[in-house]
Amino acid sequence: MATRLAENVQPAATAGDQQEMADSNGSVTVDMVAMGQAARLASRSLATLTTAQKNEALEAIAQELEAHAPAIMAANALDLADGRAKGLTDALLDRLMLNEQRVLALAEDTRKIIDLPDPVGTELESRLLPNGLRLSRRRIPIGVLGVIYEARPNVTIEIATLALKTSNAVILRGGRETLRSNLALLQAIHSALSKVGIPTAAIQYIANPDRSLVSQLLRLDQYVDMIIPRGGAALHKLAKEQSTIPVITGGMGICHLYVDSSADFARSIDVIENAKVQRPSVCNSLDTILVHESIAAQFLPQVAARMGERGVELRADARSLEVLTQASSRAAILAAGPEDFDQEWLALILGVKVVDNLDEAIEHIQTHSTEHSDGILTNDWSNATRFVNEINSSAVFVNASTRFNDGGQFGLGAEVAVSTQKLHARGPMGLEELTTYKWICLGDFHTRS
Repeated sequence: MATRLAENVQPAATAGDQQEMADSNGSVTVDMVAMGQAARLASRSLATLTTAQKNEALEAIAQELEAHAPAIMAANALDLADGRAKGLTDALLDRLMLNEQRVLALAEDTRKIIDLPDPVGTELESRLLPNGLRLSRRRIPIGVLGVIYEARPNVTIEIATLALKTSNAVILRGGRETLRSNLALLQAIHSALSKVGIPTAAIQYIANPDRSLVSQLLRLDQYVDMIIPRGGAALHKLAKEQSTIPVITGGMGICHLYVDSSADFARSIDVIENAKVQRPSVCNSLDTILVHESIAAQFLPQVAARMGERGVELRADARSLEVLTQASSRAAILAAGPEDFDQEWLALILGVKVVDNLDEAIEHIQTHSTEHSDGILTNDWSNATRFVNEINSSAVFVNASTRFNDGGQFGLGAEVAVSTQKLHARGPMGLEELTTYKWICLGDFHTRS
């Protein structure tokens, strides 16, 4: 069935065609209804694939990424040059960049998904009813996913491979800044799918950056089963307001660490440094530290010294600013503005606030957090327990960096997004979160009385 569909179901233009058109005039005619129809038909083919067939396709994608690495990097270099000319920040340019190491890492990450258990077809439960009916629940694909994301071309591979492993078709729409890179990646994906007889319509990309096409995707409920926006508040707001399709929100984090009065100073500063500096341009990087007032005078100058060494600018509330201005450090220290504690910085900037106690820390997080990744640094287990019980973020950390809120770090493989909502999925959305289930009822010609 997959081979037959591969011959008959194709998106409006192949990846190569889209790349050529995008390079020549930057505009591609996109028929969203045709894309939706092709995705729906492809999803029916994907649902029949065995785990072995899907793993074969994933290995083919890994090999094509390696083979296409020079072309991918060349396309990415053009995107980077445009980004610099347009004044993109260093954080955004880092998100956009695909060097040889990153392309090869994408291939290896694809192979890691091969080793993950395939959730499709697994039985969640089974029981025999008193009337003799055998009832069970079985995992099945969601169907067709629509994923909207910004300047991170690696997301194209993460989503495509997770969707394939779970037998879901997907329509992708990345940021304008990454168009050439994403089309080059798509060309490698389509080359792989063609080689193993899977329809290329299983993984499609909206190759025109016209924002009206996003609105069309959000209303394609006849063909698309779930929308996943990965980006900032504006994208989430657009999806929630305009979509006629269920939306899983995620990918935006205003992340906090509360430093309790009992915390180990040196080890806490190591965690703060990692959470802020290791990769500041991602959603699980640290945005604000809250420091207990009893340790602020001793702890904050040490934080400022370390952050100054790493080029981090501090945005301090009035109480912390008073302490920090008296300390000698190389850190840039500014008074926090009224909106600074509601910022996802995605840069080397860190909010700092002194709080009276755990109550105030919890209240601040509950007010300002996007419920992505929040944590406590403490040696008081009762405070840790209370923090975990009262903070309802998708991942809550005790004495650990917020950077661990990640599908790979949690052992889920790659992720489609980190969901911050409460229905269907929370936290890193790996393979199981891309499935739903159906009830199966086996009878012996039973009739209901």
